Amino acid sequence: MPGPDRRPNSGAIVVFPHAGAAAVSYRRLAKALAAGGDTFVVQYPGRAERLHHPAPATIHDLARGLFEAGPWRQAAPLRLFGHSMGAVVAFEFARIAERCGVAVHKLWVSAAPPPSAVSAMPQLPTSTGELLADIAEMGGTDPRLLADEEFAELLANATRCDYQALNCYDCSDGTRIRADIHAIGGRHDRRVDAELLHRWANHTLGSFTLSLFDGGHFYINEHTNTVPRRVITDV
Repeated sequence: MPGPDRRPNSGAIVVFPHAGAAAVSYRRLAKALAAGGDTFVVQYPGRAERLHHPAPATIHDLARGLFEAGPWRQAAPLRLFGHSMGAVVAFEFARIAERCGVAVHKLWVSAAPPPSAVSAMPQLPTSTGELLADIAEMGGTDPRLLADEEFAELLANATRCDYQALNCYDCSDGTRIRADIHAIGGRHDRRVDAELLHRWANHTLGSFTLSLFDGGHFYINEHTNTVPRRVITDV
């Protein structure tokens, strides 16, 4: 039975983490989102309980594997929330869901370039040193964890798999989903600015909304109550 703050028959919320991240790093966000319905955080291969699962070669393969692994038809209608690379994975997941007749209410894309812009962006680093420097530069990861050799190696390996899949991703400007898209990001994000976020409008046949929050690429860590409230009330 729904709790006092939970809306009945609102479907499920599915969260897609950023590159290199494990599902556990989105626990706080998921807990806040759970006030609005069943909430799932997907786990990519190469981390936690999926540490020894082979890495998908492409973002399309990753999205397909995640779709095939979950009870999404029973959980629908779905609200998808993806941060950074997770937004692109969520977009491909939405395409698969719609083709399979699984209802997607809305796609929330956070701090991510639109799918059609990814292939034109600089290639992401894949060597361990460059990877760790890139992660440190973006913020969002405790420097004390990056200083731990064992953790840093696991993080670099997971991020490398994700970056390799993203480096070969290609999507045309005319590729659209039927679900509405709400793009959100940090006003001071040096990687994904408001202009890039606005180009997500090209990827929906439905409505498009853009919201900005104070902060950088990981602005979401500073708005773990405000952002979930937006998602929950958007039914």
